[in-house]
Amino acid sequence: MRDARHDILFQPLQIGPVTTKNRFYQVPHCSGMGWRRPRAVAAMRGMKAEGGWGVVNTEFCSIHPTSDNDSYPYAALWDNDDIRANRLMTDAVHEHGALAGVELWIGGGMVTNFGTRLAPLGLRNRPQTDASVLHPGQARKIDRQDIRDIRKWHRDAALRAVEAGFDIVYVYATHGYLLSEFMDPVINTRSDEYGGCLENRVRLVRELIEETKEAVGHKCAVATRFSVGLGDAESYDAFAMLADLPDLWDLVVPDYGIEMGASRFVKEASFTDDIAKAKQLTSKPVVAVGRFTSPDTMARVLRQGGQDLIGAARPSIADPFLPNKINEGRAEDIRECIGCNICYAHDSLGVPLRCTQNPTMGEEWRQGWHPERVTPTKKPEKVLVVGAGPAGLEAARVLGERGHSVLLAEASRNLGGRLNYESRLPGMSEWARVRDWRVGQIDKLDTVEVYPESPLKAQDVFDLDVTHVVAATGARWASDTLGRHSDTGLEAGTAGMVISADVVLAGNTIEADHVVIYDDDHYYLGSVLALQLRKDGHRVTLVTPAGRPCDWGQWTTEVYQSNTTLIEAGVEVLTNVMLVAANWGEAVLECGLTGDRRPLACDAVIPLTRRIPVLGLYEGLRNMGEDLAQAGVKSLVRIGDAEAPNIIAAAVQSGYRAAIDLGEEVDIAQKYGRREHTV
Repeated sequence: MRDARHDILFQPLQIGPVTTKNRFYQVPHCSGMGWRRPRAVAAMRGMKAEGGWGVVNTEFCSIHPTSDNDSYPYAALWDNDDIRANRLMTDAVHEHGALAGVELWIGGGMVTNFGTRLAPLGLRNRPQTDASVLHPGQARKIDRQDIRDIRKWHRDAALRAVEAGFDIVYVYATHGYLLSEFMDPVINTRSDEYGGCLENRVRLVRELIEETKEAVGHKCAVATRFSVGLGDAESYDAFAMLADLPDLWDLVVPDYGIEMGASRFVKEASFTDDIAKAKQLTSKPVVAVGRFTSPDTMARVLRQGGQDLIGAARPSIADPFLPNKINEGRAEDIRECIGCNICYAHDSLGVPLRCTQNPTMGEEWRQGWHPERVTPTKKPEKVLVVGAGPAGLEAARVLGERGHSVLLAEASRNLGGRLNYESRLPGMSEWARVRDWRVGQIDKLDTVEVYPESPLKAQDVFDLDVTHVVAATGARWASDTLGRHSDTGLEAGTAGMVISADVVLAGNTIEADHVVIYDDDHYYLGSVLALQLRKDGHRVTLVTPAGRPCDWGQWTTEVYQSNTTLIEAGVEVLTNVMLVAANWGEAVLECGLTGDRRPLACDAVIPLTRRIPVLGLYEGLRNMGEDLAQAGVKSLVRIGDAEAPNIIAAAVQSGYRAAIDLGEEVDIAQKYGRREHTV
């Protein structure tokens, strides 16, 4: 039964000529599927609608071949084929009573047009500005005819959107794309009616809103995505000039590192005041994101009047059924977003998004996976899962939900594996949700028995009378430096100088003043370990072969904030440097560019280069050969980090996959190699 405090979240709201059934609004977010994978998009967006989202939008949707961002599979409305492809998505959304929205997109000087090879149209003769895809190409400075063409292309795309079945059509005026360039007083140096004063700089946005309403406003709501706040006073002046033109405002802040910030740095509902200030200037409904995961926070934001709809991208990915769970009074079952930005990272890499919390995300069409339902097993069997880290917890949960009898054995006292250690590090507390949600779900299952403090050897398995064994025994950080930048590891090492990262992760005190962290991992761990050691009073030097620490964090939006915190904490950073030896009292460093070497005085070295799977149980059982089969064990698999160390999202997905495939004859190439093909 729904909590009465949350009733406000389920009130309908009129948006121009259409009405949303509730206040849950999946804002436009990229998917890594786009025009290349329309069936996958339709299944994924349709799942959101099934889960109760009242409005479900596309990713940014190109209006014309001069806005081509072919490194990423974006949506498009260029022609009749695109109309048919997008109709798959709108039909899937409408099937569950939700509205479908499309974010029409004009690239501008950010894009390179890799696919069409046409010159991108920007406000200046300038190299493209998307920092994640640097390229020597430049935009062509647009003229008056180009502006007339852009207005026509936008109108034509809006008309195609109506044919495709969309209910909401966007004018997209933020995130650095062409309309943002027009409004930027630094970039817009035009001297005609589209440049100079603020009224002129917002002119094109105004024209597109008015012309889109004229073209499709009788049937579709017209929304505008716009940036306000974070100290930019002019953004409110620009907003006020347009305040009552569209049917809906989708407001963000002019700093993507805040709007899309990783949870290490940006918490839930962190910029609602900036949005509320703009809301006072308009009579039209306002939606905004804030990585909302708490229904109490959502209801409070609406009651305070700062916005009218709860916008979400990442929380709708982590739990497509979040609205339904709130409606059914099951808030404790919400699979809360942890703000890791793994979803965004993989879209940016040009592949379908995925989620640390939700292993079914991106697999709705390809595998037919559903975030709330698994196929019951036809033949319940007794399954031993060894290890209660992210992979083991997920495997046990899904196996139990399928109806198998599951024994979950964990060597330590606490369930969670690496999640227990990493979530204690600075800024990482929300990552514990991966553990907590799974433990909570397992507690509800009478098919799963949990045995903490139960280390097992291979011979112990024979006494358990199980049919299947799943080894989720994790991995340990190596104490050598064999990794991405070294085939051989340390040339020399003195006993006691090299300390495994697991020592620090376990919370143990190390006797060393100056610690060198050698980070050839390039994700978050080197940086957060450095911050933890500084907190514990150590001098820290972070050495990395990359050009900056946390270099892979460019994909998760955290690289700049991460490096700022290192500087502020007093961590010395050495880049483009390899660790080649660890002698008593010093680390020997080698410049990755020149090969020059120099000593660095220190008391200990912690390498982050590779992890070694813990396979004692798995290999012990495998070596038993026929004896294992004679004991009734039909299958033995290793999953998660025990198979191949990776990010936590990969471990969770590995556990889910193993539970779904248990006991099945799976043609891996056929099942997991399934692709969409254009005919």
